[in-house]
Amino acid sequence: MVEANTVPRKKWWKIQWYSDDDTPEERKFIIKLDMIVVPYAVLSYWVKYLDQANLNNAYVGGMKEELGFKGNELVELQTMYTVGAVVGMVPFMFVFTYVPMYWTIPAMDILWGLFTLLQYRGKTFGEMAAYRFMVGFFEAAFFPAMHYVFGSWYRGHEIARRGGIFYTGLNLGTLTAGLIAAGATRRLEGVHGMAGWRWMYIICAVITIPVGILGYFLLPGTVEQPNTWILNEHDIKVAKARLERGGHVTRGKFRLGHVKSILLSPQFWTVVLVDVLFWNAGIHKSTGSFLLWIKSLGRYTSAEVNELGTVAPALGILYNLVACFLSDLVLGPAWAITFASLWNVTGLIILVVWDAPEGAKWFAFATMYWSNALSSVLHGWVNTILRDSPEQRSFTLVMITIIAQSSTAWTPLLTFPTVESPRYPKGFSFCLGCALALIVATHVLNVYIKRKEAAKQVQLESGSDDGSLEHTSQADPDAGKKVDATVTPAVHTS
Repeated sequence: MVEANTVPRKKWWKIQWYSDDDTPEERKFIIKLDMIVVPYAVLSYWVKYLDQANLNNAYVGGMKEELGFKGNELVELQTMYTVGAVVGMVPFMFVFTYVPMYWTIPAMDILWGLFTLLQYRGKTFGEMAAYRFMVGFFEAAFFPAMHYVFGSWYRGHEIARRGGIFYTGLNLGTLTAGLIAAGATRRLEGVHGMAGWRWMYIICAVITIPVGILGYFLLPGTVEQPNTWILNEHDIKVAKARLERGGHVTRGKFRLGHVKSILLSPQFWTVVLVDVLFWNAGIHKSTGSFLLWIKSLGRYTSAEVNELGTVAPALGILYNLVACFLSDLVLGPAWAITFASLWNVTGLIILVVWDAPEGAKWFAFATMYWSNALSSVLHGWVNTILRDSPEQRSFTLVMITIIAQSSTAWTPLLTFPTVESPRYPKGFSFCLGCALALIVATHVLNVYIKRKEAAKQVQLESGSDDGSLEHTSQADPDAGKKVDATVTPAVHTS
């Protein structure tokens, strides 16, 4: 039996990049794919978070004073970004299986870069809110789109490591935004009559737009809609063969008829619950709480605040790689998520107590990027669970992100009002509760998947050909093109 998320391999401490069943030809193809997909994924995620995180850096770098913000304008601008991201994601759940990804992702990148540029001229709260909405709108589907691409080329046990490297782009983007803001404040303040934070938006856009253009030439698309600029017919043939050997289906278009069967699935709603808790367990990092706490100490300049704020995302790069490699090579997804969440819980307990030495608070804020470290583990797990249905995979990756991210459109307004910074008594307590609930929900999902896979195996052994995961063949004209059931995938659970 060939498993989708784990294959026979050497001992885990003998870390190997390939699976033992990969042929020399397949390994050559994997190298080519890794050299194309992973670097571009990191680069594009870097500029995405560069343009998402720069609002917090602008706020502590002079925007608050120049635009006369006195209340909760920061959290309201963050919310406008989130609303744009939720609204923008809706059409993309239909786009994924129709429009080639090497067109979709670069187009989004270029457009959010243009609206990042326009923020340099913002003069009122309303104008900035409109720009943030549009940045969110065009950044909306980037994350599920990239994970859809990963799931289109890699087998289940290969995704978390690549996704983990991809996710370092988030930390690099947040880190770089702080350094650019610090440099702009120091060196460009007053140049051509503009504040340093305005120059920061110009610099970010100049970086972003060329990355989008590059995507048209570097993104491989998907197996069904490949970018023949960089992949030849032989590459695609090798990719299809190894995916089908692992139980992955490479064909399938999303139809409205799939919606009912997906929404009636307990599996779907359990994944939604896990994703909602994941998003909300980490909102303390996106609200700018760390930067606002550093500023409240009253002994650092604006440039120094932005520089010190890069410590947490820099550590997040290490956290992310540790969690993802542990998932693929040692623990499996459920226990890797638990491991990362426990570190997040530790830091949040200190922030909830608050009456602690300053060093303890530095430690607590330094742990907050553990909340992000489990992201690629979770989304790689979803890719694996739905490996035999491209249309369900595209819908689920987008839909869980819509639901989870839409929850963060209003929870920060209630729990992280800017006027309560840096203490945020409601906010840190809320994140702590979500982090603890996430651990429980993850293991509920894990047990559900184990039982589902066991039942599926019994069906296959008894000669049944109905072994798909929540897949309704009547609604799927491509259902008959599934791989032979003699290659039986089983999800790696913890």
